[in-house]
Order: sequence, then C-alpha cells, then structure tokens
Amino acid sequence: MIVAEKMSFSYGKHEVLHDISLQIADGAFVLISGPSGSGKSTLARTFNGLAFQTQRGGKMTGALHVDGLNVRQQEISALATRVGMIFQIPATQLFNLRVEEEIAFGPHNLGWNETKIQRQVGWAMEAVGITHLRQREVRTLSGGEKQRLAIASVLSMGPRHLVLDEPTAALDIPGTQQVLSTLTDLNQKEGRTIVIIEHRLGEVAPHAKWAILLQNGHVAAQGETDSLLGNRTLRRQLGLRRLTDEPQHNWQELLVPTEPPNTNPLISCHHVTGGYQKGQPIIKDVSFQLHQGEFVALVGNNGSGKSTIARYLAGSLRPWTGEIEFAWGPKHAREGGQVALLMQNPLQQLFCERVDEEVRFGPQNFRQLDETLVQRVLEILDLTALTRRPLFALSRGQQQRVALASLLTLSPRLLILDEPTMGQDWGHLSRFMGYLQTLNAQGLTILLITHDYKLVHRYAHRVLLLDQGRIILEGKPQIAVQKTAENAPYPPTLGGTHPPELEAGDNNSAQRLKVTATPAKSPYGN
Repeated sequence: MIVAEKMSFSYGKHEVLHDISLQIADGAFVLISGPSGSGKSTLARTFNGLAFQTQRGGKMTGALHVDGLNVRQQEISALATRVGMIFQIPATQLFNLRVEEEIAFGPHNLGWNETKIQRQVGWAMEAVGITHLRQREVRTLSGGEKQRLAIASVLSMGPRHLVLDEPTAALDIPGTQQVLSTLTDLNQKEGRTIVIIEHRLGEVAPHAKWAILLQNGHVAAQGETDSLLGNRTLRRQLGLRRLTDEPQHNWQELLVPTEPPNTNPLISCHHVTGGYQKGQPIIKDVSFQLHQGEFVALVGNNGSGKSTIARYLAGSLRPWTGEIEFAWGPKHAREGGQVALLMQNPLQQLFCERVDEEVRFGPQNFRQLDETLVQRVLEILDLTALTRRPLFALSRGQQQRVALASLLTLSPRLLILDEPTMGQDWGHLSRFMGYLQTLNAQGLTILLITHDYKLVHRYAHRVLLLDQGRIILEGKPQIAVQKTAENAPYPPTLGGTHPPELEAGDNNSAQRLKVTATPAKSPYGN
C-alpha cells in the first residue's frame, strides 16, 4: 500500500506538491492525470524516493509510506524492488548496449541466478512485444520501442508496485494495446499495483477503477474513474480529454487515398535510403514532397522510420543514398532557421538555464530577435509566468512547450513536430495546435509525426503512411472523431504571425539547394 499524509514537496523555493493525502491500495489500478505542470511526475518519483534522494534541493514534508516503510528512511535500492518506475522519457533509464542486456541489467544487480534471469528476461520481452528486438542496439530503437524496452526492464525485476509515467505517449495502437493488456494481467492475475500517469485517457481509463486528479500541486479530486471523468465541468476545468475520442483501427483503415497538390514543392525527397547501423536501413527508397502551406501528418507504427525522416529533413542526419531538395537557395540555407524540428525528448534541444534565455537563444544567434513575437509565443504557450524559471525545474510538458517556443521565434518555413503530445494536457495541446493552425493558414508548412488520430483528423490536410521504412499510402482521414461542444478545441489567445515567404520566383527558380548523399564511408553520413 502507498499512503501519503499531508505531504508537500519543493525544489528549492518552488513548491511542486502541497498537502497531498492519498491511499493506493495493494492490487489497485490507479490513473493519475491533470494539467501539464500540476506535479504528476514529481508525485510518482516520491513513491520510490527518487524525488528527494537524487534531486539536489528537493525537500519533503509530511509522511509517505510504501508497504509500511517510511520512504525517507529507505535506500533507493531497497525501494526499487517494491516500486518499479518507468519514466516519461525512457532513454533516461536505459544504460546498456543491447536490448537483452538492458532487460537483464536489473535482475543481475539483484543477484539472481542465471536461470531465473533468463526466464524473467524472456517473459518481459514477450509481455511487451519486443522479442524480435532481442539483439538490437538500444541506440537504434525508435522512441516507442525504447518505451517498451524501459517497461520490460522494470518488469523483469518483478516489483509489487508499477508506476508508469505516460507509457502510451510514444506507442502505436498495437503497442498500446499489448502493454495495457500486460499491465491488466499483472494487476488481475498477480495482484500487482499499477499506477499510470497519463493524458491519453481513452486508452487507460477503462482499465483503472480509481483516479487521482492533480491541479497546481494539489489533489483536485480523487474517486472512481467513471464518476470523475464523467464530470464534464471537472474535465473542462482541468483540460482533460473525453474518454472515447479515437477509433482503434490500423492506419490503412483510417485513411482514404488522395493525390498530392499539383504545385511546386517546398521540399522534395528523392529515393532516400538510410539508417543508423551499416547494412540495416530503416528508410528504404522513400520519395515524397511537401508544399508550402501544407499541414501533413507522417504516421506509422513504432520503428517504421518516422523520426529518422524528420532528422533527414532537419539536416541532423544524412541519408546513405538519395537526395533531399529544398526550394530556397544556398544563401538562405547558410543563414539557418528554415527547418525547425521539435524532438520527442525536449532535453535534447534545450541549452540555457532559464526559459526566457532559451526562447531568445535562436533568434539572437541569427540576429532576428523580435520581442513582439517572443511575447506572443510565450503567451500562446502559457509560459509567461515561467520566463525566469530554471528549465530543469519544469515538467516535461512545460519543457516541450519551451522547446517549441524557441523554434517558433525563428519563424521557420517548415516546422516538424515529433510526437508533440508527450506531457501535454488537452487544454495546452489544443491551444498551441490552434496557434500553429493559424500560422499554417498564413503559409507555414507543418509536418506532424504522431500516433494520435484525433490530432491527425483535426489538423492534417494530407497523411503519409510509413510502414517498415517505406511510404505505402498517401491519404486523408476518413473516420470522423466524435465531436461535441465540451470537447471543442481551446482557441489560441492571440493571432498568428506571418512566417517568411519565399522570395519572388523561388518556386520557379532553377537555383535549388540539394542535400545529396555520398553512399559509402559511414552509414551515419555526418
């Protein structure tokens, strides 16, 4: 049992949790939700002592007990066998070279014999559907595959309580269904406690009988899940989704084929092939075009190559063969800022200490700082009150919005969003998507990478379906998402700003910048 009594937690002078009292019974299946920045991840990290034993400046008051043990008096190693934690960003808890080694890492440190270790490793891989990845290098996995690996690495140690921070955020539909099925079996057949922090409520809520909703570090409500999430006023207050938003079909059933626009492209990919390991391409002979002012979604199951394509377009990775052609000249390319990529892990693209410094960092370097634009973006993304806050004192959702703000202040021509839903409640997500829709109408090209059909249906003009490294379908959504007044998008609070237009004649000019691969020396291409 996990019991908190009047527990508060602070990072330095900033109080994240205040007067938390709750009980999570043995064998319960509990959902924790609430707005971005409400303290959900911090609460989860208190359950196994990580928040106050590893976070410098972290201070807890009140009481917290796990299985009758005072958490503040226990070593993290002792709590790890009781409370297994899967972090919001799985890469932060992966240490080994290969998948099988990673899953065996915890059991080896527990001193188990080899027979038991191999049995647990095999069961954990099968439970989350990654047996086929056994010998893969961890660094070559997709975000969703790393998510499943992180879950397997914790499952292999057999903790009585499992705490998962947004486990479905980067998973495709088959992966989500398999992971939730595994967690349900662990809960119902073995009596293990499951605690899931999640914004995508439609997938998780049917499995959880009890829910705890946070707001501004307080428990806003707790009770039976159906009762709480059936409260329309409460959902609107906390910016939560409805429960039955998305159809559970594969992408081919969700799309109807269409033809691309018959205009000169902004970016063209010609027969692009590449990957990370020599001789094992992830992207295979991919060709497509993006046109100015389009809002395109790139979808497909985990490991299909979506993030790899994003890195090719942004220039952080070069293909082995093929070329990528841009509709602007070399001078513009050297100036930078034409293509902006929001990564799955915001920590990979945050460099400064404070929010205000980060948002100004890019435009200052390119000598194009526009204070009016900075203030508009900060307000739209609900960051104005956080401008002087240290970046590492923010939630993952807030960090992601800071990363997005730092890109928007560059006024790019192409904005790539790689899984922008992680850490975002529906209120914040729909507000900044509404703002991006305004910019899109004014000429900004957007490529959205997501598993979230609701976003695709609401915003995308065209959809590219990627399967095992190949584009197998161009289409548009054909199955309507349930729309009601209570789940209407939250409007942006300010109007948009014009992105820089192509110079006159650019679309018809023979002068076009090409990124051409050199098939050869290194598969990494840098």
